[in-house]
Amino acid sequence: MCGIAGIVGSFDQALGTELIQKMLSVIEHRGPDSNGYWSRNGFAFGMQRLSIIDIAGGDQPIWDKESGVGIVFNGEIYNFKKIRASLETSGIKFHTHCDTEVILQLYLQKGIAAIHDFEGMFGICLYDPGIQKVFLIRDRLGVKPLYYYHDQKSFVFGSEIKSILEALPQKPELNKQSLWHYLTLRYVPFPETIWENVCKLEPGHYLEYDLTAHTSTISKYWEINFCSEKSVKTRDYEKEFETLFLEAVEKRLLASDVPVGILLSGGLDSSCVAAAAVELGHKNFHTFSIGFEDGGQFNELPYAKKMAEYIGSNHHEVIISQNQFTDFIDEFVWYADEPLADLASIPLYFVSKLASKHVKVVLSGEGADETLAGYNLDVLAKKLSYLKLLNFLPSCVLKRLPFAILQNLSTSGYISFLKENATYMTNIFSEDEKKKLCLFSAQKSSREYIKDLYRKSRSREPIDQLQQAYCQSWLVEDLLMKADKMSMATSLELRVPFLDHKLVEWCATLPLEWKVGSLARRFTTKRILRSFAEKRIPKEIITRPKQGFPVPAYKWIQSDLFDFAKENLESKSLETFFHKDELSSLLQKLKDGDLHIAHQVWNLIVLSRWINKWNA
Repeated sequence: MCGIAGIVGSFDQALGTELIQKMLSVIEHRGPDSNGYWSRNGFAFGMQRLSIIDIAGGDQPIWDKESGVGIVFNGEIYNFKKIRASLETSGIKFHTHCDTEVILQLYLQKGIAAIHDFEGMFGICLYDPGIQKVFLIRDRLGVKPLYYYHDQKSFVFGSEIKSILEALPQKPELNKQSLWHYLTLRYVPFPETIWENVCKLEPGHYLEYDLTAHTSTISKYWEINFCSEKSVKTRDYEKEFETLFLEAVEKRLLASDVPVGILLSGGLDSSCVAAAAVELGHKNFHTFSIGFEDGGQFNELPYAKKMAEYIGSNHHEVIISQNQFTDFIDEFVWYADEPLADLASIPLYFVSKLASKHVKVVLSGEGADETLAGYNLDVLAKKLSYLKLLNFLPSCVLKRLPFAILQNLSTSGYISFLKENATYMTNIFSEDEKKKLCLFSAQKSSREYIKDLYRKSRSREPIDQLQQAYCQSWLVEDLLMKADKMSMATSLELRVPFLDHKLVEWCATLPLEWKVGSLARRFTTKRILRSFAEKRIPKEIITRPKQGFPVPAYKWIQSDLFDFAKENLESKSLETFFHKDELSSLLQKLKDGDLHIAHQVWNLIVLSRWINKWNA
């Protein structure tokens, strides 16, 4: 695990060395154990290393002497030992024991098609002087970020945007379209970033840069397709899931030469990961949880502790205060690179910091809700089942019924019901609210952006379509982005078994009744996972309501931290972008106790602090 960076441009070897050193210095937190770089006239690349596999011999860049091909790599290839054994059988000799050299040697055998053989999370740069190409490759689900900047003079890339900014003569302009989407989504969606001309390489894609022509092309090598199948009575879905999930957990436990722990929230997903680890024979491992001084409804520590006692782990807890939460915000917006208004990001940093004192690698439960239909999708599925029954009625009849939901059905029809209503995880500011608030406009509405996510679905089932939308954007740019940035800020590697691509492909075709249940069986979220959990974890954890990562900050900014909120919304950093009277109106509504307004205000607080920190 590490951070990578590189640059193509008009410079000599000495300047290239200077540039790559600057780019690496700002991401040292991603890999404090060592760094390595290489420069020639016109090209330089390097990495910061967090030693996980082959601690003594895995430093990068790694080179093939005969071809001159070099590689820097961020991530883990979980099946590298299997690939290595196959390559050794064909006569390939290795000089290290790390997965990086396996990537390099398989590329030399298969070319860019080698990426189809890799199981893992990765951001890869391959430099091939023989064909004068640089390849950037991002993993299938987007667990590891990879950014690039391309203009007529240079091509720059890195694991974090801050590396790229170090290599540019001046900061790019703020991307107003990205800012517009952020206000609704609370994150900046790919392929753009908050900066003009700085882009994200999309998950499941690779970029090919021609060093001679100075052109780049982007190709897709994998995509997810949620299209639930009809249930087959002869198939044992529970056994199939058990096999795939245990394999996914085991891969992430074994691919390490250092101790591995688990972030344990006390919820179903992380508890299942912990139970799987015990079942696979991993005893006395470390688990980590976080709570708040407020306690009450925001305290999940009792559930986490109960699970830790149940599996016999070495359990560690950290409790953070209101002051710790707010004092960290400026550091948070620096580590995050872009505005990201997910409240759980900050406690994730603190629990990662705790974990990094004991282990270098942790597993977590991210991805289960998106791939197995969690959150409140049982409620949605029940509603959709009734709408499906009423869909036979003519639209002229539905329009006259005194229910808005049926009037919407008359316009969209059952198949497009969620798409036409732009149903999504986040909707912090509506289009109309943004038009009133903002001093700028955007070419594309966030509502249309969400509809575009639905349009990529090939399924006629709305739940499939919603999962497709979630996994394309929300999962990548909110959950996985905060997981990567906050864990790497503490030099900790975070692995996500639920996003093993073989397991995800299986989940994508899983019958809906094994995800959300049915009218006949009772609607429930993640039915297949609950079935797995029944024999493995305490019942009260299985049946407790989904809370996400409960954080009391919305309550804080309506009371103790109201002055803090006021200070940020009245700061000069927001004057360029928003109407002052609308900001004042939001503060008044916040004071009156409107919870939705608290979400909006938090979005703007994060943005205010981000603008100040980055001088945007």
